[in-house]
Amino acid sequence: MSKVFFSDMRAGHKENLFDKIAKLLALAGLRQVVTEGDLTAVKIHFGEKGNHTYIRPVFARRVVEEIKKLGAMPFLTDSSTLYPGQRKEAVSALTCAIENGFGYACVGAPLVISDGLRGVTETEVAINGELLKKTYIGTEIVEADSIVAMTHFKCHELTGFGGAIKNLGMGCASRKGKLVQHSTVAPIVATKVCTGCGICLRSCAHEAIVIAGGKADIDPQKCVGCSRCITVCPVKAINIQWNEAADLVMRKMSEYAKGALTGKDDKAIYINFITQVSPACDCYGHSDAPIVNDIGICASTDPVAIDQACADLVNGARGNEGTALQSGFEPGGDKFRGCWPDIPWEVQLEHGEKVGLGSRVYELVRV
Repeated sequence: MSKVFFSDMRAGHKENLFDKIAKLLALAGLRQVVTEGDLTAVKIHFGEKGNHTYIRPVFARRVVEEIKKLGAMPFLTDSSTLYPGQRKEAVSALTCAIENGFGYACVGAPLVISDGLRGVTETEVAINGELLKKTYIGTEIVEADSIVAMTHFKCHELTGFGGAIKNLGMGCASRKGKLVQHSTVAPIVATKVCTGCGICLRSCAHEAIVIAGGKADIDPQKCVGCSRCITVCPVKAINIQWNEAADLVMRKMSEYAKGALTGKDDKAIYINFITQVSPACDCYGHSDAPIVNDIGICASTDPVAIDQACADLVNGARGNEGTALQSGFEPGGDKFRGCWPDIPWEVQLEHGEKVGLGSRVYELVRV
């Protein structure tokens, strides 16, 4: 049975919320996970431009300070997005992060995009998964000595909720790895939008793109799924074909989390913030009203247990009227299906346990 340490949001003059963060990390075993000299990846979501529910940068700063006390060298990191947007490559992503408050002056650590300038700096990591035998993980995650995963726990339109497993599995994957999880086919060109500029053709290392009739065309037989073309297209004419079912995405995501943790036995710790529990992920350029009130913070060395505990805490709360929540308002009601009724969110926990990420059975230790 894994231990999950939990603290509510109450604070006073003797102990503020920053002190609680430090205490939770200490109890969960930060000193055993992070050792002197470690290059420690603080895996966090920097938030999309226009979004405001991501973890507050000042909370990240306290985590950084606790890591530095142990003689380690922390850096904040995230990976490029699969879709065109503010965070599709490192320059825009880092600019967005700084504009959202994650500059060095605030967080006390450098920012690194884990999969490089254009999302293709990856390391192939072998796993013995049920669906996948190899994963493509951002190289800087692979090279890090230890990981502290800071996760904003919220609902998600594809996985029911986004927690530590998603932060690892989707958030540590390179762009190619993200495409593997979301789609089984090559990207597609919107011919009405395509200008035939040829930038995608020149960026493709596999000769999978030609210009025919003044428009780009992707040969699915030659395409290897690196998705570089999606990033470089100046008019956003190349798009992912989102054809993978939600339950399979979650299974692949859990296996990718295993890939991100490969080689880091006992070198990862998780801290989930159950605050501003929005109905959708922080990748949107907006944040809808929270479906429950702020609940608290959890810490553990087990990503499955901490996500299960957070899910139970959210479902045990009373839902907020006048939000995107449509059902499950009562304590004990399913808040995730209350927002996304067709998503079997338990799959990511079941499969995470199956592939050895952790245990759904936990002891909640209230701090």
